[in-house]
Amino acid sequence: AAPLRLPSPFRHGHRQPRAFLLRPTAGTFLGGYDGKSDLHVGITNSHGVVYNYNEEGIHRAETGWEQCISIPLVQPDMFGLLQEWDKLLEEFSVGEAWLPHRYEEHDYNCYTYALAFINSVLAAQGKPQMSKSEFTEKFVIPQTKKASKYITLHQELTANEFYVVPLPDQEKRC
Repeated sequence: AAPLRLPSPFRHGHRQPRAFLLRPTAGTFLGGYDGKSDLHVGITNSHGVVYNYNEEGIHRAETGWEQCISIPLVQPDMFGLLQEWDKLLEEFSVGEAWLPHRYEEHDYNCYTYALAFINSVLAAQGKPQMSKSEFTEKFVIPQTKKASKYITLHQELTANEFYVVPLPDQEKRC
């Protein structure tokens, strides 16, 4: 009968610097996402601007990513990368590879863009690049599993007339 607290796996993307973000292409995770609809990804700069790629080319979004899955990409002790991140992201994004006519929904899309940027940073650091499946398995799937469980629970609770309220600290994160 007592209230139950469950931390949300979703974050306000514009408050997540230097991160890989994932959200539904349309709507929100808690606003009707069915688990089968398309997802969209982007990379944030140090100020929370989300760089993302679609059929119209590169976008620099300051809104629209308020409820997403966030995967931090830079550790706090990586001082050089912390300082260079915005410059690297901007230079990468203005390349001809990301012109609108190159976009292809299944083979050359937002995920291609985000992973190519991540791999360019890894290469500059002399680290091995990651395949799409490797990055997805290591970083994305663990977070989406948490989100899936949370969405399912949220849907069950709201369908059975329970009232779900965000906690004050969650409102700051989401």
